[in-house]
Amino acid sequence: MCDTCGCEATGNKITYSVPGEENKHQHSHVHEHNHGNTTHSHEHVHTHEHANEGYHHHEHLHEVNHSHSQYNQEDHGHHHEHKIAVEVDIMSKNNLLAERNRGYFEAKNVKVLNLMSSPGSGKTTLLEKTIQQLNGKLEVAVIEGDQQTQNDAERIQKTGTQVIQVNTGNGCHLDADMVNKASKKLALKEGSVLFIENVGNLVCPSLFDLGEQKRVVIISTTEGEDKPIKYPTMFEHAHLCIINKTDLLPYLDFDMEACKKYALQVNHHLEFIEVSAKTGEGMDAWLQWINNL
Repeated sequence: MCDTCGCEATGNKITYSVPGEENKHQHSHVHEHNHGNTTHSHEHVHTHEHANEGYHHHEHLHEVNHSHSQYNQEDHGHHHEHKIAVEVDIMSKNNLLAERNRGYFEAKNVKVLNLMSSPGSGKTTLLEKTIQQLNGKLEVAVIEGDQQTQNDAERIQKTGTQVIQVNTGNGCHLDADMVNKASKKLALKEGSVLFIENVGNLVCPSLFDLGEQKRVVIISTTEGEDKPIKYPTMFEHAHLCIINKTDLLPYLDFDMEACKKYALQVNHHLEFIEVSAKTGEGMDAWLQWINNL
């Protein structure tokens, strides 16, 4: 459960799609039930996706909204008493499925990297450049995570790489179940690399194990050197920190050494690679890091 932002509180309408192949339509039914002083509103949403290759997917999502009147405070308090137990149960299920994902990836000898950053760090551009340089050397597949649109998936598709877009609706992160469903729709080849571009957010994605082999956090020189101590959980669980947009250093008041120092205070095992996706500086070190996995 994402307690920080409550992104699962209203129910998410999650879709999985390949640019140009989906033909989705959606319908919903809303039912209201009155029980004394409490009104329960139930929305049942049915999403249907139709792929050109005969793939027919039905996903049924149930959204439940509970509104409590001022005369029903006892029930409201009782609801919060069970909050911690529910969160623990959700994380336990996620972690169990993440281990299943990890076993599947290991059986196919697939390298899986979970790429995480805040919006605007240049994550998608870096991924595009990485794929272009790996072309012909390693088979690559991508899972793109965003709340809405297929914009990033369409960019990746132009590189000739198979990609699936996961739109999380109200959700601010990917979870193990989303990755499990998305990876089943990809024809992952033995010895390939799977990049999971998580939803742009430095908080919630850090809490969810997806079954990845390594976690990579990407920050840019435009964000300020104190990001690691502002969002310590993300850096604590990362294996590599890529500092992007180094070509802008002459124009910014960014202290590279201070940024690394802050990050190492959180995680003294963290590795660093300085990169400019625009100029290609540092790309060789990044590609070598991937090859060494």
